[in-house]
Amino acid sequence: HLHHPHAKAALLAGKHVVCEKPLAMTSEQSAELVKLAAEKKLVNAINFNIRMYPLAQQARSMVQSGELGDVFILQGSYLQDWLLLRTDWNWRLEPQFGGTLRAVGDIGSHWLDLLTFITGLHVEEVYADFKTFHPIRKKPTKPLETYTGKMLTPEDYVDQPISTEDYATIILHYENGVRGVLTVSQVSSGRKNRLFYEINGSKSSLGWDSERPNELWVGHRAGPNQVLMKDPSLLSPEARAVTSYPGGHNEGFPDTFKQLYAKVYDYIFAGDYSKTPDFPTFADGHYEMQLCEAIERSAKEKTWVKLK
Repeated sequence: HLHHPHAKAALLAGKHVVCEKPLAMTSEQSAELVKLAAEKKLVNAINFNIRMYPLAQQARSMVQSGELGDVFILQGSYLQDWLLLRTDWNWRLEPQFGGTLRAVGDIGSHWLDLLTFITGLHVEEVYADFKTFHPIRKKPTKPLETYTGKMLTPEDYVDQPISTEDYATIILHYENGVRGVLTVSQVSSGRKNRLFYEINGSKSSLGWDSERPNELWVGHRAGPNQVLMKDPSLLSPEARAVTSYPGGHNEGFPDTFKQLYAKVYDYIFAGDYSKTPDFPTFADGHYEMQLCEAIERSAKEKTWVKLK
């Protein structure tokens, strides 16, 4: 809930801005930030950091160069378990702080952005199914660290109604007749933070698992499947640009932030703001807000919703 006012204040002060996602609480707010940044001619970025894995960039290069052929299907999931128990609590459960979407907005937005980045495809319409498995949670009355699993006594909790989703499955109709399906969950035991996708094309397929981020699966119909290991000597120029270490030296989640900030600083120092940025911008954040609002509306109205 603080992203929009803080980003707006920084832009009004003439500062370049990198904002955590979501960009705002509503698409009206995100549109305001896109417009303001353009008027002020300021560099703006949103932290869709998953794009900055070397093998995310490699997947994009392979899809865009036609190695998969025509894209048919985008499928996958983003699963966590940190809100599995009724006693698990975090400010994201409260709409006034985290917004009216939770699992979709918090983690599903990363998957949706990543697949649009890799394929270049945008969503035309959506159909979503939500479920809140814990409509009443136990909110602690004392401070409790989010990921420790520490328990308080029964007297230390109060009942709190929950309106945001623990789970969602979304059917996605993309451009060019491409079909997609995404499942997100924050109540999937054993999955700490697993983003998985598979892209099926007319020639080959790609698959990637964030729990094994240095491996890219390549599937074939008429030959052996392959696993491409992260090794800069084997990657596209775009993937090499976000690779800091040689093959056999793993790169992970923290490195993606480093790479995103490096791209932003390089862009600022280059000074040519007419050039298309090679990092996610407020425009990408605004698109995700529009997409998430369509998903939420679909779940509430139990109908297909077209994007504006």
